Amino acid sequence: MLSAFARAFQTPDLRKKLLFTLGIMVLFRLGAHVPMPGINFQAVHACVNGQKEGLFGLVNLFSGNALLQLTIFALGIMPYITASIILQLLTVVIPRLEALKKEGQSGQAKITQYTRYLTIALAVLQGTGILATASSGALFSGCPEGGNIVPDQSIFRIATMVIIMTAGTTVIMWLGELITDRGIGNGMSILIFTSIAAGFPGSMWAIKESGKLLDGWGEFASVIAVGIIVVCLVIFVEQAQRRIPVQYAKRMVGRRSFGGTSTYIPLKVNQAGVIPVIFASSLLYIPALVVQLTNSQADWAIWIKNHFVKGDHPVYMATYFVLIVFFAFFYVAISFNPEEVADNMKKYGGFIPGIRAGRPTAEYLNYVLTRITWPGSLYLGLIALIPMVALVAFGQQTNFPFGGTSVLIVVGVGLETVKQIESQLQQRNYEGFLR
Repeated sequence: MLSAFARAFQTPDLRKKLLFTLGIMVLFRLGAHVPMPGINFQAVHACVNGQKEGLFGLVNLFSGNALLQLTIFALGIMPYITASIILQLLTVVIPRLEALKKEGQSGQAKITQYTRYLTIALAVLQGTGILATASSGALFSGCPEGGNIVPDQSIFRIATMVIIMTAGTTVIMWLGELITDRGIGNGMSILIFTSIAAGFPGSMWAIKESGKLLDGWGEFASVIAVGIIVVCLVIFVEQAQRRIPVQYAKRMVGRRSFGGTSTYIPLKVNQAGVIPVIFASSLLYIPALVVQLTNSQADWAIWIKNHFVKGDHPVYMATYFVLIVFFAFFYVAISFNPEEVADNMKKYGGFIPGIRAGRPTAEYLNYVLTRITWPGSLYLGLIALIPMVALVAFGQQTNFPFGGTSVLIVVGVGLETVKQIESQLQQRNYEGFLR
């Protein structure tokens, strides 16, 4: 594999793409440490410890810990992810967007432009909300310095900081598109990968420092062993797919024969990816956010604080697991349309051996998709619960890096990037990564 990396760097155009991508990743990480004007960083550093998996843990994860440090890249890539998910959901509901999706590359370019506009709007909204939370002292729960993070709370100062945070998100979006166009592809995914992977070394060392067994090395080795098992499981499931064979009949057009080929429809076990985990996490943040902002002492608020804020209660875990399973089925239902696939197959003379074309094909695809979505959704739920189990087993939920959204994204993006480099090596008659 190392020799394959060497051959990749020996190819001039591929070496240029890899170096360009690495340069953008370094620039992205530098921006995550540039301080934002108007913030009391002494108060931020006094409050930042122990807050990585708090109320804004998901946004902080995608920003590479820039959110809780309130830098110019504090919002990270999260507004773009949210905008992309919203546009994907609206495509099913709004006929205009569905028509654009069917237009091919030109329609996809318009949808991408809409995603950019929505990203800026969401960045303004999220930036305002986060600054308001930081100004009230609710961003860092239980910190005495929390109310002194934004000393100057004038409208002009707050508006300036919102503009800076929005501009930071726009720059990140631009960097991701540069990687897609001039790098090795999947720019946004690579930036998310960079944000998450940047926190792994610090998290592992924090586990060692806070451990008690063999001066912390016992917990360190245990977490490494669990991480290897989790990564192997994620790779196995992410690569698993059910291939539906498809046969195309021969057609005569004039004197030429078309069709007669065999192919397959790849249905992944984890068809929904990491989207159900993001949906479930975001939905469960809402009750805790309402209680934290209102500071209510009513019975319902106390119940939410006891069951949902810390994230280690069995009620929270069960609700989280059920929501992930539900959103897995929901997202698969809106992203894969068996009727549309069956109609396209029938239009071009394709059929599944042993299954009649048309409605029986759609019913068969729906049956298979439902059967394989069950293990995929249960797998997502179990992977997402690993950090919560780590809190009970090791007391390390804050620093535990191998679980939930982080490993799913890191492994998924890593596999996709390796495949892209592999395909480019094969195009140049090199042996590639896999032998």
